[in-house]
Amino acid sequence: MQAELVVNCRNHHGEGVFWNPVDERVWWTDIEGRALWSHEPASGKSTSIELSERVCCFAPRANGGLIVAFADRIALYDPTTKSETLVATFESENAETRLNDGRTDRSGRFVVGGMNEVSGRADSSVVVVDTDLSVRELFGGVSCANSTCFSPDGATMYFADTPDREIVAYDYDTATGAVSNRRPYASFAGEPGLPDGSCVDAEGGVWNAEWQGRRVVRIAPNGEIDRIVDVPVWKPTCCAFGGPDLDTLFITTSRLMSGDDVLEQEPESGGLFAVKPGIRGVPDTPFNG
Repeated sequence: MQAELVVNCRNHHGEGVFWNPVDERVWWTDIEGRALWSHEPASGKSTSIELSERVCCFAPRANGGLIVAFADRIALYDPTTKSETLVATFESENAETRLNDGRTDRSGRFVVGGMNEVSGRADSSVVVVDTDLSVRELFGGVSCANSTCFSPDGATMYFADTPDREIVAYDYDTATGAVSNRRPYASFAGEPGLPDGSCVDAEGGVWNAEWQGRRVVRIAPNGEIDRIVDVPVWKPTCCAFGGPDLDTLFITTSRLMSGDDVLEQEPESGGLFAVKPGIRGVPDTPFNG
């Protein structure tokens, strides 16, 4: 399968893509470009909202607006007024870490992890924001949190600490938001790229964007790669099913740390791509806090 360009937005670092059925738009963030983007497939219209700082990932709220993971904090955010309500700061004692990848679980909590963007040390963490806006750590020892997504029934959480070159699975308690029974799920040791952002389809397969791998892969429930989507740029970052029927896989990409020679050969780097892979996704639950 071959992904096709949908929006030639040339993001510095596109990430955190999701489908919002309320406005029927696909949303994503340009972290280093400091902007929120959205695209309406029905009209072909795309818009962006300029920001004064980085948004690393975000999700719609059931009560309207967004929950946003800025680099140093989690907040409730109104994109119309650009007003925010602080939920919690993140690792304020560590100047090297920032928030990175996250998604809502099937019960409407927001699970988000950090990364050390300076030294790469495994000294960051993954936290969960519950619906009462309380925040607690799920686990630590993280270098670069990615691939957070949940099985269709919500009972399994998938996660990757990208430098480890594997996706792991946890048992996830949908009633409490607790994790247990960490285990290997899929190795990327033989893959051309590293595991970046992920999503789950209706059959329980995990789709992962391979950073520096020029592709998105589907990992079947048995842990084996069974489908490959070729992406015509070097750095896919994240993916999500969208469209009214959840049958389109949207893929964000990056221009970050790419030389002029690469960008000249791949001018569509940083664009939003899409493909119809013949399988449907699972709707994300909005944040219920």
